[in-house]
Amino acid sequence: MLRTHTCGELNANDADREAVLCGWVATRRDHGKLIFIDIRDRSGITQIVFIPKESGDAYIKAQELRNEFVIRVSGKINRRPGNTVNQKIPTGEIELLVKELEILNPSLTPPFEIEDDLDITEEMRLKYRYLDLRRKKVFNNFMLRSSLYKIIRSFMDKEGFIESETPILTKSTPEGARDYLVPSRLNPGEFYALPQSPQLFKQILMVSGIERYYQIAKCFRDEDLRADRQPEFTQLDLEMSFLDEEDIFSLLERLMQTIFKELKNIEIKIPFRRMTFEEAQKNYSSDKPDLRKGLGGDFAFVWVYDFPLFKYDTEEKRWVSEHHPFTAPRTEDLDRLEKEPEKAKGRCYDLVLNGIELGSGSIRIHSQQLQERVFNIIGIKKEEAYKRFGFLLEAFQFGAPPHGGFAFGIDRLLALLAGEESIREVITFPKTQKAFCPLTNAPSAVEEKQLKELGIAIKKHKN
Repeated sequence: MLRTHTCGELNANDADREAVLCGWVATRRDHGKLIFIDIRDRSGITQIVFIPKESGDAYIKAQELRNEFVIRVSGKINRRPGNTVNQKIPTGEIELLVKELEILNPSLTPPFEIEDDLDITEEMRLKYRYLDLRRKKVFNNFMLRSSLYKIIRSFMDKEGFIESETPILTKSTPEGARDYLVPSRLNPGEFYALPQSPQLFKQILMVSGIERYYQIAKCFRDEDLRADRQPEFTQLDLEMSFLDEEDIFSLLERLMQTIFKELKNIEIKIPFRRMTFEEAQKNYSSDKPDLRKGLGGDFAFVWVYDFPLFKYDTEEKRWVSEHHPFTAPRTEDLDRLEKEPEKAKGRCYDLVLNGIELGSGSIRIHSQQLQERVFNIIGIKKEEAYKRFGFLLEAFQFGAPPHGGFAFGIDRLLALLAGEESIREVITFPKTQKAFCPLTNAPSAVEEKQLKELGIAIKKHKN
């Protein structure tokens, strides 16, 4: 290792020991003949000092140092004089008297200071995201995500879930948001789609007898963006066999309770309140009710359920799924599906926190015949249904168990936990509201050779 300690761990107990530190120059202060540097790594900051008599050649080299130079220093740990102790940081009682200095890499002058609460544009921050991530506030959001993943995986493992990945290159099933399409070179004129969710694959896993599946999944939707949307986002996706709605509610309540306790030391009371869709619309004029008193800091969860199974699309003049076409109808509504589709309720549910939909789920259809009926009502005839979803319908003929699941947006939850208004603040490399990455300049044009290999020609739009 290039270092013996990190920049955030030394304290008064280490006085008179030798240490080697690596990190970035955070600040530089010249006091007469003394040069003070704050050296920073992800763990914190240590003050180091160069004294001509003690530091020798290192003192001469130190005169070259500027902010964000990467350096390696070795020397002796001294207690700071009483009037110079900094109680605001864990290393504030000591400093490192440098004997040797190695400049591992110099740095250009950064386009903005590596400090919190700076007034800089989002475009500038994302263009220099590697510098933005050095700021403590931004880095802490990144670490919050890592901690959340650890909690989720530990919880799901204890609950008997199997973590399973599902394909990123999959079949386009246009029903909902637009798919991102990927042309196939080996199958000219045909396309994969990036998954909007792992919905069909997780149902196939239930038919496979997995019984309890989860995945921290990447999802992709080609839709207009706003503060809580990105073209690619992350969700906790899970599915269970042999269950009802209360099993899902109980599991998610205990997961949220664990997350808030371990990440924020906040006690969340369970069970969460339940509210029908009709009750939410009547009392709050919204299916995402905010149950807080005023706008404090409190976290108010609520389950909203009994959504309509269908809604009528006036433009397309047909019934469409309120949730998605794999949602099971309530048992008492099975006889009215074709006759009174407007009255049918679905076994779907949303988890809402402070007026924000964290995620949604449903008990799924597991009968081939019922799935065909629902497809028919929303205008997907049998031939088209098998063309789009034949692999699922065929799987249902081989002993599909009753199953259901849920998915919640990890980015939305993190934004709430971090007190951020936009999910872009909790994503390591987000896109702008125009779905553009200033860091890599993506999306971008590709070479003509690549397009020819795919059998694709670009037509210019006429103004």
